[in-house]
Amino acid sequence: MKSAERYAVGIDSGTQSTKALVIDYSGKVKGRGQASHKMATNLKPGESEQDPRTWIEALGKALKTALTESKINPGQIVSLGVSGQQHGFVPLDKAGKPVRPAKLWNDTSTIEETEMIVKKMGGKKAFIEKLGISLAVGYTVSKILWLKRKEPARYARLKTVLLPHNYLNFWLTGKLAMEYGDASGTGLMDIRRRVWNKEVIAAIDPELESKLPPLLHPAETLGYLKENIASCFGMNKVLVSSGGGDNMMAAIGTGNASPGVSTVSLGTSGTVYSYSQGPFVDPEGEIAAFCDSTGGWLPLLCTMNVTNTTEYFKALLRLSNKNLEKMASKAPAGAGGLIFLPFIDGERVPVLAFASGVLFGLNKRTFNSSCIARAIMEGTILNLGYGFSRMRSLGLKPAEIRATGGGAKSRFWLQIVADIFKTPVVTLAEQEAAAYGAALQSIWSYRRETGETISIQEIVCETVKKEKRCVEPQLRNSALYDSLQGRFNSLWKTLIEEFRIQKKLQA
Repeated sequence: MKSAERYAVGIDSGTQSTKALVIDYSGKVKGRGQASHKMATNLKPGESEQDPRTWIEALGKALKTALTESKINPGQIVSLGVSGQQHGFVPLDKAGKPVRPAKLWNDTSTIEETEMIVKKMGGKKAFIEKLGISLAVGYTVSKILWLKRKEPARYARLKTVLLPHNYLNFWLTGKLAMEYGDASGTGLMDIRRRVWNKEVIAAIDPELESKLPPLLHPAETLGYLKENIASCFGMNKVLVSSGGGDNMMAAIGTGNASPGVSTVSLGTSGTVYSYSQGPFVDPEGEIAAFCDSTGGWLPLLCTMNVTNTTEYFKALLRLSNKNLEKMASKAPAGAGGLIFLPFIDGERVPVLAFASGVLFGLNKRTFNSSCIARAIMEGTILNLGYGFSRMRSLGLKPAEIRATGGGAKSRFWLQIVADIFKTPVVTLAEQEAAAYGAALQSIWSYRRETGETISIQEIVCETVKKEKRCVEPQLRNSALYDSLQGRFNSLWKTLIEEFRIQKKLQA
C-alpha cells in the first residue's frame, strides 16, 4: 500500500467540543468534523463538570462527519490518536463505568484539598522537590481527595482513575493506560523519573496506587480499535496510539518538538509551551514542568482566561468576532491605560484561584466600548506575559512563536502577542493543532510498529507547514507594553487580599 493510500485519524476532545481530522500519511487533511459538548448545569461556584458519555457521543458524530467529507474508503485508515483536555478526573467503578460526572481542568472547587495535600507533603517547596512540579488547584490529585472527602460512597466504588483522553482510549480499545505527558499533569507523578510518586499517593489513600493505570512511553502503542467500533465506522484493523493531553498533542501539531520554538494557544484557556530535552523544573512552581508526548519534556505556562473573556463581552454586546476586532482596533495600543485583569474563572498563573476580573482605569477617555474591548484582549496577553517572562528568566529563548487556538485566527490579537512577547508570531496551515498532533503521533506509532526507525521530529518536519505570513513585533509599542506589564503585575499583587474577601462574599 502506498503512503498516500494510508490514512490516520486525529481526535481532540476539548472542553466545548470534539474535533476529528482524517489525514493521509503525507500530512494532508482530507476531512474534518466537529460536535459540541454539553456542560453539567446547576453547579456550585467553582465547579466544572461533564458527563463522559458526552465525549463518546461527540466523538462518533465528529468522526462520521470527517469520514463523509474525506470521501475515502474507511478501510484505508490504519491509525488513530486521541487528544484530550488535561487534568480531568474520570473515576471508574469495577465495571468500567463512571461513578459520577468528570471534574474538569477548570474546576476550582478543590482549593481546600489542594492545600491539604501540599501541607501533608511538607509545603510547596517540598512538593516541587519531590515531584518536580507545583500542585495547581486544577490538577487531578486534588479532585481524587475531594471525592474521598465529599462523596465517600462514590469513592468506595472507585476502581480506576483515568483522565479524559484515557477514558476515550479505554472506550476505543478496552485498554487501561496513561502516557507520561498527560500523567505529568495529575500531581501524582515524579516528572523527573516518570513514575508514580508513592508519598503523594499515600497522602491521599495507600490503596490509591492500585487504582492508577500503568504508565506508557508516548511512543508505545495502546492496542487496536475494538472490532465492533471499527465496523461501526467501516474501518478494519486500526492501531491506536497512546494519545495525550491537548497541550502535548498541540505541541506535536505545531511542530514544537525541538528547542527554539514556542507555541501559544489562545483558546478558552491560554498556554505557552516549549520543548525541552531534559526535565525543566521551576523552583517557584509557576511554570508547569510537564513531560511531553514525544519522550521529552514540555515546560508550560497555563492561564485560565483568554477567549472566555471575549465570549462574555461579545455576548453582552451581541458582537461577532469581526466586529469585536473592529471595535478594539479603534482604541490605541494600551487602551489609554485601561487595564483588564481577566481572572473570570480564577487563575492558575499567577496562582489566584480565588480571584475575579477587574477593569482598572476607567475615565472619560476610556469608558467606551473600543477601549474596553482592546483592554480585554490586551489583558489576556499581559496575563500570559507575566509567565512568559518567567520562562525566559529560567533559560527558554524562543526565536519564534507558533500560534494556535481560536484566538489565533485574529491577526489583531496576534499583533498584541508579538508586541508584548517581543517575538515573531507565525500561524500554521493546519489550525486544529491538537487533533492534527494526535493524528501525527498515531502515524509515528504505526510506522514504528511496522518496522521503521523514525523520530517524531522527522515526522513533524515532513508534515507541519507554516503559513507565509509572519506577525513581527512593532518595537514602537515595546516601551508602552513594558510599562503596562509592570502595572498589570503590580495591580493583581495589590488586590490579592481583596480577591479573598470578594470570594467569601460571593460564596
